[in-house]
Formats: sequence, structure tokens, C-alpha cells
Amino acid sequence: MELVQHIGVPASKIIYSSPCKQIAQIKYAAKNGVRLLSFDNEMELEKVVKSHPSAKMVLCIATNDSHSLSHLSFKFGASLKSCRHLLENAKKSQVDVVGVSFHIGSDCPDPKAYSQSIADARLVFEMGAELGHRMQILDLGGGFPGVEGAKVRFEEISSVINSALDLYFPEGCGVDILAKLGRYYVTSAFTLAVSIISKKEVFLDQPGREGRCQRKTVPPRRPSCTTSTMACMEASTQSCLTTPALPPCCRRMETAAASPIPPSGYGVKKPSSEQPLYSSSLWGPAAEGCDCIAEGLRLPQLHVGDWLVFENMGAYTVGMGSLLGGTQACRITYAMSRVTWEALRGQLLPAEQDDDAEGVCKPLSCGWEITDTLCVGPVCTPASIM
Repeated sequence: MELVQHIGVPASKIIYSSPCKQIAQIKYAAKNGVRLLSFDNEMELEKVVKSHPSAKMVLCIATNDSHSLSHLSFKFGASLKSCRHLLENAKKSQVDVVGVSFHIGSDCPDPKAYSQSIADARLVFEMGAELGHRMQILDLGGGFPGVEGAKVRFEEISSVINSALDLYFPEGCGVDILAKLGRYYVTSAFTLAVSIISKKEVFLDQPGREGRCQRKTVPPRRPSCTTSTMACMEASTQSCLTTPALPPCCRRMETAAASPIPPSGYGVKKPSSEQPLYSSSLWGPAAEGCDCIAEGLRLPQLHVGDWLVFENMGAYTVGMGSLLGGTQACRITYAMSRVTWEALRGQLLPAEQDDDAEGVCKPLSCGWEITDTLCVGPVCTPASIM
């Protein structure tokens, strides 16, 4: 809330959409004029009534997120059976419920889940209207795919959502439609490059390999050998490679980034298609046994100092990093293509510096054609940024 207001967003445009809030956070919202808050249970409603009596509430409902990458309805959201009771309690407490929110979870491959949730929201709107609540906000949540090659394209999901909105919340009905598009915008904006800092061969029947948290990214193959390569990377599940929806001991990488790109096309000779592949697993440097990034991989022979590239790492990665267990946050290097740089240079550089453009730092180029003029050492740059 502080950050959003700091960049000039008025309090009237802010919704505190988490249905699990600390009392201090509720009081902060009241003090700073943030009046839209979410809830999904009686205890949360009571907390808001005591600490922020002038708040306008949005009821968060559960969804069918069984096909999603992360399941939020296990923790958040009221069932349809409990909605009327919660709306009645809000009315008794003289709290206005002004809308409904839901969240399908991340990367849901079933667009029908959105249409069903919108239909459920319509039922809750009707319940609220019967009890005297003036319902005018529908929050569709987030988790929309932001990568090429997703199981369901964003345009397909949008089409299903728009059809459902036309049916249940037609234009002119007086309902404001909100959505959280963070993942859609930032997922493909970041590519993570990490180096191998340690490596060892382990026996497949080594004690301790069974019974711990597994993160296989592909079905295990019948081993043709008795050993597997364990490669330790500088990134960790506690820094850049983390999924916050899971507890620390079971954190794993996003599915889209689970298979790294072997060193190729980034100043390293591209591996031959005939190059042998080895059973491999990738680990972070944290001093815990569950800092496992991926298992069941088939990768070329890895060496200390090699680099692996993980694409589509913009969502829930750098922002979730910590310094626990000796890990460090990722260093971010901004990159753009030469075409984009030439188009923006006139706007970015003062006029007096334009003639001396060769003397200033240039951005990394996808084609590596200006590597010799970079002010920093070359790093992996995503080829799709334009």
C-alpha cells in the first residue's frame, strides 16, 4: 500500500485483496484512506469491523483450481454455501459488501474455470442484493499466462471471460471489472542465467535419495548407468528459483522454467545433437536438503563454470528472494535489441551527448554485435526482447 501510494495512486484506487491480513495492516489501511478490503471468513470480518469500521468489503469466493499450477482455493476463498451467512453477518455488523473476488490460480489450462467462477460470482451478487448490499466490483484475480507456447493462450482465456461477462455482467450493469495482470506482463520479461559452482557424481542407490521431497520435471527413465550428476548452482529455491505458494521445504521452480537451456548461443559452442545426455539434477547452495531445483533431467556433461539459462523467470522469482542459507539475490542486467536502442536513444540521451554516443554505455544486443563496446562483461540476453 505504501509503495503504490508513493508512486501517486490515490487510495480510492487501491484494493487490499488478501483475505488474510494482520491487524496492524488493517489499521494502516484505515489511517491511509484505503477502504477496499477483501475477506472470506467471519474472523477476518470481525477484525475489519474493529480496526477499520468504514471499510468497504469484497467477498473472496473459492474456485475450481484443480488444474492450475498453484492451488489458492485450498487456503483462500469462501464456498458458495457459506457466502449468504457471511453476507448476513456483514449486514448485521453494518459493513457494506461491495463486490466479489476470486483467483483461479496460476497458469490454469481450463478457460471454463473462469466462466464458472464468473457465474458463481453472479449468484453471490444476487445474494448480496437481496440482503441490501450494493455490489459493484468484480475482481477476476490473476495467474494469466504470459509466455508463448502456454497450454492455453491468453487470447483464448480472454474470449471465454468476455463471453461470460457479456452473459452475467453485461455492459452497463454498473459493475467495475478488475483483474491482476502481473504474471501476464512480467513472466517473459526476465531470463535467468546461472553458473555451475560445484558438481559431483552420486550413485543412484545412495542412502537418503529416497523419502525426501522430489521435484522431477520429467518421468524418470530406466537408468542405463548407476550414477547421476548432481550440479550445484549459484541460484537457490530461496532466491531466484522459488514458488511462494509452497512451504519452504517443498518450494520448487515454476513448471515453465523447470528445464534449463544447455549452454548454447550465449558465447558457448552449441552442443551437437549427437552429444550424449546424462541423468542430472540441479541444486542450490543453501545448507538444506530440500534446496532441490530440478531432478530427472537429461543434460549434456556439465562442468564448473558452465552456464544454464532459464527462460520466462519474471514472475515470483527475484521479488521473493532472501539472504537465508547463504544465498544471494540475483543481479539484474537490463537488455534490449539494437533496433529498440536506436529507436529510444534520442529520447534517453541528452541532445549534447547524442553526437558522442559511441562513448557511452550501450545496452546488450541480442546479436552480440557490440560486445566489444559493453561497459560490463557479457551476460546471457533473451533473444525475444524487442
